[in-house]
Amino acid sequence: MKSPSVVFLAFLLLSFFPVLAPGPAAWAAGGAQIVDDSEVVDPGTCQLETWVTGFDIVGGGGYANATNACTLSSLPRLEFGLQFQHYWYADVLGSDQLLGPSLKVNLIPQDTGIGLGLAFNGGVNMTTGEFELGNLIMPVSIPLGDKARINLNAGWSFIRVAQFQNALLYGAQIESKIGWEEVSLMLEVFGREPGFTGAQMGLRWRPNDGPIEFDLLAGTFFDTVNAKFFTVGITFRY
Repeated sequence: MKSPSVVFLAFLLLSFFPVLAPGPAAWAAGGAQIVDDSEVVDPGTCQLETWVTGFDIVGGGGYANATNACTLSSLPRLEFGLQFQHYWYADVLGSDQLLGPSLKVNLIPQDTGIGLGLAFNGGVNMTTGEFELGNLIMPVSIPLGDKARINLNAGWSFIRVAQFQNALLYGAQIESKIGWEEVSLMLEVFGREPGFTGAQMGLRWRPNDGPIEFDLLAGTFFDTVNAKFFTVGITFRY
């Protein structure tokens, strides 16, 4: 039998990773960072984003992600992609794979002063065919000069294995460029109500604002399990 805490934590984290959003220059919320921003992939480009997360709880467990997302030049405010998620349990012989779409529309660019978007993602269990999770969120981005900004998220979350399948999803993040322009520091809090709250912080490095980006993150859920999780991510733009 699969550990209920590991199953729920895996699905909870999966539900918190909405859609991908590199944005201009070195700004890049979303992806391995949990809170998303209002911007879409640069028009006429795509990106492949991958990351692996491990849980520091009894029995272990974790999950891996691979997502490809694009924005067409003819539709510069629409981002669409396909997500593959694989999660596993170290204390039992078990794992599951999810596949589903990720979509985002940029309603107001952040260059106007406050960015606004609308994002959806979902996942279907590739073995059972059941709809496991879905999210509809409204991300808001507020630039604080050239080196910092705030990202806010609020919306609806569905997790099939949760006690409360439908719940409010929310998050707040501040990110700031430090030292070199290609390095940013991020701190975020997030939650699902009723459900769990958590926090995450880490660094994102995009050498020379080039096509490759690296994430190193650590977070925790504030619950009875008090689970910690660690994430390493790599993004490639093309």
